[in-house]
Amino acid sequence: MSSNPPSQSNLSIIATLLKATPPPKIVALVGAGISTAANVPDFRSAQTGLYAKLAPLKLPYPEAIFDINFFKHTPEPFYAIARARKPRNLRPTLTHAFLALLAKKGLLHFIFTQNIDGLEEDAGVPASHVLPAHGNWKSQRCYRCKRGYPDELMEKAIETGEVPYCLNEGCVGVVKPDVVFFGQDLPREFEEKERTKLAEADVMLVLGTSLKVAPCSRLPRGVREGVPRVLINLEPVGDVGNRDGDVVALGQCDEVIRTLSEELGWAEELDGLWKEAVTAKAHCENDQGEQSSLDELIARCAEKIGPKPVTDGHRRMLEEHLGAKFAGILPGKV
Repeated sequence: MSSNPPSQSNLSIIATLLKATPPPKIVALVGAGISTAANVPDFRSAQTGLYAKLAPLKLPYPEAIFDINFFKHTPEPFYAIARARKPRNLRPTLTHAFLALLAKKGLLHFIFTQNIDGLEEDAGVPASHVLPAHGNWKSQRCYRCKRGYPDELMEKAIETGEVPYCLNEGCVGVVKPDVVFFGQDLPREFEEKERTKLAEADVMLVLGTSLKVAPCSRLPRGVREGVPRVLINLEPVGDVGNRDGDVVALGQCDEVIRTLSEELGWAEELDGLWKEAVTAKAHCENDQGEQSSLDELIARCAEKIGPKPVTDGHRRMLEEHLGAKFAGILPGKV
């Protein structure tokens, strides 16, 4: 991680790209790093990332909490921390407001977001300009039969940390929010948007992402040769910076965006848009606030459930796996 602010020359280059004539079509790929200022922990930071914080739960591997094969047998850890992950009291960051400002100026062509917090739209980016590649919290359904589940019951489950189950008679499937877990396919429109939007891009912004999760990690490589790629992130990632025309500005996203907005002469307009977005979210009637931190919820979960649900989940997963194996190798057996 760089402790030095991005060079003024790099920021000047970025500003020139964004203010070019004719106006460029800007495509952005954003990750958890643009939401950390909204108190959403990223995933991989050594001490403060979500995966590091999950250690007390003694999961078989940190990513298990978002692995569909683990979740369908052992959903308790996910729901134990869901209250701190569901974006009810989150406010858009300065970076979210900057994306909204680009949209307002007619420069933002499209956003691929790896985040599930919905803060891009909360900041004012039109929904038509955003593809939540990893889904969102706006709806939920039974993992087994796919029946929808009432919002009010889901809210109650998240408040209490209890696992919600399908309301269909005879179905005992676990209810899952429509976020994409490891092991699940991305939304159907992802590949179509990847093909069309990247082909139309004049500039690509890569903001706050480790570029470690496929297939989003391949997006920066998908723009045409000669299209400038701009990385704003804590550290270098992927191959952004290796092509002619690439520009890298290392640092916290909000800090870099603040300086960039001054370079662009947009600082006052950006602040106004940010204040407007934060105020609107604060007055949202569905905003219930957050009473427990992620650390508190994890500690409470570890004390409450201990290793038993994880052990039971492993047993159920193994039984189902072996059952499927035997069904496939024993003729005439179902």
